[in-house]
Amino acid sequence: MAGRRAAVKAIDWIAFAERVPPNQKAQFTALKAKSDAIYSKYLSTPEKPAAINFAFYKSRLANPALVDEFEQKFNAVKVPEPADTYTAGLEEAQKKAQADVQKFIAESNARIKGYEEQAAIYNNMPPTELMTYDDVFAAFPEMKPDKEKYPIWPHKPIS
Repeated sequence: MAGRRAAVKAIDWIAFAERVPPNQKAQFTALKAKSDAIYSKYLSTPEKPAAINFAFYKSRLANPALVDEFEQKFNAVKVPEPADTYTAGLEEAQKKAQADVQKFIAESNARIKGYEEQAAIYNNMPPTELMTYDDVFAAFPEMKPDKEKYPIWPHKPIS
């Protein structure tokens, strides 16, 4: 049981609470209360179960050989603990997810930098009512009409 107690993972309830949307606070509070109740009950159980006093039963029963037989059978029983086959897979999945998160963060930071550069261009432009056509075409070259290729107005292919 000592190994089982060491394997218990702590839950960061504060970080968990920060990610809970406002409309689900009641469910989160109920979950935390239930988890705390189960955990306190778990901690209140003894490390080892209380030992059976076979001597008491030998002195009280008419047939002490029967108690000896029960004691031998009781001591022979070994309850196997299930093997932990999921923790390794979960840790591997967590590492993969962490790598995906780091990749997403790097890509997001690159996009943010591009958007900030684009916003800086727009912020440094003069107000639209003061811009000339040359200023607009310098800022947005895709809007510039191609008068050589399409000499007739609207200077664009009509689709």
